[in-house]
Amino acid sequence: MTAEPVTSSTAAPGAEYADTASAAYRAALQVIESVEPRIAAATRKELADQRDSLKLIASENYASPAVLLTMGTWLSDKYAEGTIGHRFYAGCQNVDVVESVAAEHARELFGAPYAYAQPHSGIDANLVAFWAILATRVEAPGLAELGAKHVNDLSETDWESLRNKLGNQRLLGMSLDAGGHLTHGFRPNISGKMFHQRSYGTDPETGLLDYDKLAAAAREFKPLILVGGYSAYPRRVNFAKLREIADEVGATLMVDMAHFAGLVAGKVFTGDEDPVPHAHVTTTTTHKSLRGPRGGLVLAQPEYSDAVDKGCPMVLGGPLSHVMAAKAVALAEARQPSFQAYAQRVADNAKALAEGFLKRGARLVTGGTDNHIVLLDVTSFGLTGRQAESALLDAGVVTNRNSIPADPNGAWYTSGIRFGTPALTTRGFGATEFDRVAELVVDVLNNTTPTQASSGPSKAKYTLADGTAERVHAASAEMLAANPLYPGLTL
Repeated sequence: MTAEPVTSSTAAPGAEYADTASAAYRAALQVIESVEPRIAAATRKELADQRDSLKLIASENYASPAVLLTMGTWLSDKYAEGTIGHRFYAGCQNVDVVESVAAEHARELFGAPYAYAQPHSGIDANLVAFWAILATRVEAPGLAELGAKHVNDLSETDWESLRNKLGNQRLLGMSLDAGGHLTHGFRPNISGKMFHQRSYGTDPETGLLDYDKLAAAAREFKPLILVGGYSAYPRRVNFAKLREIADEVGATLMVDMAHFAGLVAGKVFTGDEDPVPHAHVTTTTTHKSLRGPRGGLVLAQPEYSDAVDKGCPMVLGGPLSHVMAAKAVALAEARQPSFQAYAQRVADNAKALAEGFLKRGARLVTGGTDNHIVLLDVTSFGLTGRQAESALLDAGVVTNRNSIPADPNGAWYTSGIRFGTPALTTRGFGATEFDRVAELVVDVLNNTTPTQASSGPSKAKYTLADGTAERVHAASAEMLAANPLYPGLTL
């Protein structure tokens, strides 16, 4: 495989107005510096650090200057609880425009009948979705006495009472070690406290979803909500099958597509792999593979729209109007043909990265990828995920440790490293560069030695062979220089 040249149809937006953006950022930083120079310095340093490192965290990307600049405006100064045309504050006419445009772009981009642009994050979007589903499907009187308590003061007995008052509702979601998210029913998370939850996993041999076993679990457990989607599962999902399972047991299908929304927007995932036509409610973040600001969205079928529209005051406080404006800009960018080319490169590059690991003897969960995620099992290197993550960071490779199925090291130390291709694809990396990235990662891991202890804090300790970090830094610097971040932007 060879790298394709970076062109205006695949590169990150913004290079065409780099001079204007440079002037804007220089002026902004001068104003910040006049008040708190440490913040201006940290901001400049963050850009330098991001330019000089191989960013391979699957949940991170680089937003365009237009998106970033949109967040730094006086829209931040306006309270606007409520929703379009129905606010609890006066003078929200401009926020109404902003929210309307963001929702319009979201509907058109994803083919959704309804879109809600207010959630501040993916977790907020999931909370809005959960409560909207409960409000639509469950009558739960008598909650006032529990609602009067602060959430931190609720005991496990209180939570049990709350679940019972909500009709003893059940949620079935992907387990954390199989690739699910904390908000898919993990017990320490609010989703695991709101519901009687059960998790579905993956086949112990292949690491793949077994739809027959999932269906059997749903028939036995009979959840109110079946949650699809993932944060560390490196394969596509058949959402038509998930909808069939949900319909059979009378469940609402909620899909969290926060990680792969960019592949849906970019038409890499279509048909049965596009969750929006099949799910009753779909949630997402707007950063990650979608390349927008940090925030969330809820997309819904018409029967859930009224309840979702009450996200504020049901779950949310005042919307972040400046971030909703940035969401609108990012969604407008994602509706351009260039974004589809970008999304396809994200998926192609993930395959190249996976192939690069496999041909160097590394072990991958599921044996490969067909989305934007590559999940590396580092136990073959004799390391924990914590050790591997730290050693890679020493060499300028930014990743995150991640659980693998039946992880012997648990969720803190882990046995895996999760890689994602969206950010470096935005910089212009292609298949050749990602093969080289795999080579550098394996070089670091082969030259990392763990301490001999098998438990406790020593599971995080390691030594990196002399010269390894310098060698990898030098090699990555060549690729990074050839694919600059925010080209032409000078501070």
